[in-house]
Parts: sequence; C-alpha cells; structure tokens
Amino acid sequence: MSGSAAADELRALVRAGWRLAVFETFEEERALTLLERVAEASERRCVPWSVAAGLAETGEGTGSFDAGLEAVERFEDPAVFAMLDVHRWLDDPIALRRLRDLLPTLGARKQCIVLVGPIFHLPVEIERDAGHVALPLPGAAELAQLFTRVLGQSDAKGAKPDPEVFGQAIRGALGLSSGEAVRVLRKALRTAGALDARAVAEIVRDKRRALHRTPALTFLDDETGLGDVGGLGELKSWLAERRRAFTDEAVAFGLPTPRGLLLLGVQGCGKSLSARAVAREWQFPLLRLDLAAAFGGERSPEVALREAVEVAGSLAPAVLWIDEIEKGFAAALSDPVASRVFGWFLTWLSEKREPVFVVATANDVQGLPPELLRRGRFDELFFVDLPTASERAEILRIHLRKRGRDPLHFEVDELALAAERLSGAELEQVVAAALYTAFAESREVSDNDLANAIEQTVPLYDTYEERIKELRDWARHRARMASVDGRIAELFSTR
Repeated sequence: MSGSAAADELRALVRAGWRLAVFETFEEERALTLLERVAEASERRCVPWSVAAGLAETGEGTGSFDAGLEAVERFEDPAVFAMLDVHRWLDDPIALRRLRDLLPTLGARKQCIVLVGPIFHLPVEIERDAGHVALPLPGAAELAQLFTRVLGQSDAKGAKPDPEVFGQAIRGALGLSSGEAVRVLRKALRTAGALDARAVAEIVRDKRRALHRTPALTFLDDETGLGDVGGLGELKSWLAERRRAFTDEAVAFGLPTPRGLLLLGVQGCGKSLSARAVAREWQFPLLRLDLAAAFGGERSPEVALREAVEVAGSLAPAVLWIDEIEKGFAAALSDPVASRVFGWFLTWLSEKREPVFVVATANDVQGLPPELLRRGRFDELFFVDLPTASERAEILRIHLRKRGRDPLHFEVDELALAAERLSGAELEQVVAAALYTAFAESREVSDNDLANAIEQTVPLYDTYEERIKELRDWARHRARMASVDGRIAELFSTR
C-alpha cells in the first residue's frame, strides 16, 4: 500500500461513518499531512492532540489520554482528531471507559478519532470498533515526487537531472522515511553540487548510516554467487526456475510471486552461503534479519521486527535472510511476548504482498515451531546434507580457485574421496590449512599438504553423529533434498 492508498482508505473509513481508526506508522509528520488531506476531503478539520500540547486548536487536554478525551468531548465542530502516542495509554481503564462512552456521540457531530503511532494492541473492548490502516515507507513514485520538489527548490534547479541518474537516486533512497529521504538528498546536493553519480553514491552511504537505527536489519554487499556454492544441484535448479518470476511478464503469465524457502540441514554445508548467493544471482538487495537483536535490544521486539519488515518491503524486490531462525523464535513456545511476535511474523510470512523473498536457515529441527513449517509460509523446504564425493571435489576446486590455484594441478577427485564426512566449511579450512603449511616452508602447496590437512581435520559429523542422523531421518519424508545423488538415497535406506 502506498501513502495515497493509505489516505484513500482512511478517507473511506471517515466517510463511511467510522468513529475510531488506528493509523500505524513510524512517520508522524507524514501521517499528519495525510490526515489533513483526509479531513479536507471530508469537509472537516484535522485537529492533532498530544499529551504535551493538548488539542492543537484549544490547548486543552494535556497530561493524559483521559484529559485529551475530555477535551474532545467539549469540541463541537466536525473534525478528525489525530491523537498521537496513544499506544502508551491504552492500559488506562478510566480513559478506555471514557473512549467507549464517547464513541457513540461522535457520529452526529461528524467527528472521528484517529490513533496515530508505530504499533497498537487494542484492548478487546474497542478492538471491533476500530478501522486499521498502516502507512508504509514511501515507494518509488512518492520519492520521485519528493525529489522533484526538492530539486525545484535547490540551487541546481536549472539543471534537469539525467533520467537514469534520477532513477538511481530514487532506488538509493528506498527504505528511508520521507523526511530522511529529503534530508539525505539535500545533503548530497550540497556535497556534489548537482544530482550526479557522486550525489547518488552519497545518498546510498547516508541511507546505510540512517538505517543503523533499525538494529535488527543489516544491509549486506555480498559478491557471493551460486557459482561459489559447491553441489546443491536441486536447490540451484529450483532457484534458476524462479529467477524471472518477479517480472511483469511472470505476473501476466499467471505466476504467483515466490515467497521464500527454508533451508534445514547440517552445519557448514552451504545454507547461509546459498541464502547470500540468491540475492547476487537475482540482482536483489540482500538484507539480514537478526532476530536476536530484535528480541534483545532496548526497543520493543514487535516494533523492531515490524520496522525491519517494513524497510524490506520498501526495498522490494529484495532477499531477506534469516539465519538460524529456530534460535530466534526459541522463546515463542513459552514467553507470551515472543509468542505474540512470532504469531505476527507468521501472519506476515503468509500474507505479505511485497516481493520480499525470505530465505531462512535452521540447524536444529527440534527447535523449529511446527507452525513455521506449514505450507504457505515458504514455497519449499530443502534439506542440505553433507556433500557427496562429487560435491566435495567441486567445493575443493572452488576454494583452490579463490586462493589463486589451478585445480587441474591437483588430484582433486582422490582428495575428495579421502575427505568423506567433511562439510563444505571444513573443506574450505582444509585448503586454508594446506596453504599455511606451504607458506611456512616457503614453497608451493601440494597434494600432500591437502591430504594431511584432511587427515588432521576432525569432522563435525564425528561429534554430532546422532543429531545429524536425527535430522536426516526427520527430513526423509518432510523435505526436498538440496542434492540428488544415488549414494545419498542409499545412505538414507541404511541408517
């Protein structure tokens, strides 16, 4: 939903006679601007209220939400009351009772109360009386209007920006609030003197700094592609089929927008690497959602999580990576707050309309809430097992090339056979260990160095054999194999 769509929905509620509405947004100034338009279109006045200033037109009603409602009772003209920060006062039983008594009288006076704030949990007494509207961060069309206005007011207004550069500036500012976007653009114009490539780079840098205020979300510049991931042929094929599924052509063809996938499996076998590679392969922004930061920060976990997914939605199409999702929601089974946040997140996963492709990874199936595995949350659940011999050879070749060595100079296939039960991460360390040995002896790395490093590596499998077997057994009939190989199928049948 865009800002204009949110205004249209609010206008429809007011004209239909709703006496109470909730306007969820992190952008108070923008919300008030939209409410002024709504009130004007409905032949009413927009009258803001805050606990500090009271009603804007009279100054009455300071100190508490209850006092604010008393002031509203005395206000007789048609109005849309924009009541700010009320989410902090909804546990006041006196104010709640006054609000319920006041609502039936508002219709005759052509009045409507709009509660404005970042997040609301309405008491059950008024839950069915309120219309709900959410204001998303500005999209490309809104930012284009804002930027055009700012450019018209700047010293560079005589120079018309190149359309391609203008588009890059808009894309660079996605994820910011309208106020932040304007400030970032003005700073970039002062630095560069015009809207050019230098100004665009400044916008992107400032956006990253500004979005540090969203502690649960991190922007990643990752050069990893699927070519850097060894094996996992089935997963790669699945992703390749959906590469063009976010285009207008795909929509016209009748394809649903891909929602995401859950990667479950053995540690160090490429789940996180694959998640990062998807964004690079599809040329989408890559965002990492840190659930530990959302639940462990100073802010409410619900506010932190909602803001994170709102930013992701404003940047869509984008890839949202959630690493070790089972740890993030471990408390959902016992803690009421975590359970509520988890429920909201599940609803978002199922109902999101923005093309945000969620890639979640998990190592421990026992820690996964069963609701997360229900079809509709993710398009597919893949199980990532230890690499096969051919996959181990591919992984060794990838890491040798990364270190500037030609794999053709090594007996990679024989080394891969000797590296049975090693994970992809362990194979990467094998190459690194062999290089350290050769460098310490002032010579080039050899097959013997690699073979010795393999022999000295204690596989994770040896430590967690029972847990890995449990994972395999669980995944046998519940997940799709990320790799298809006859020997893996044989392994399942014999264990």
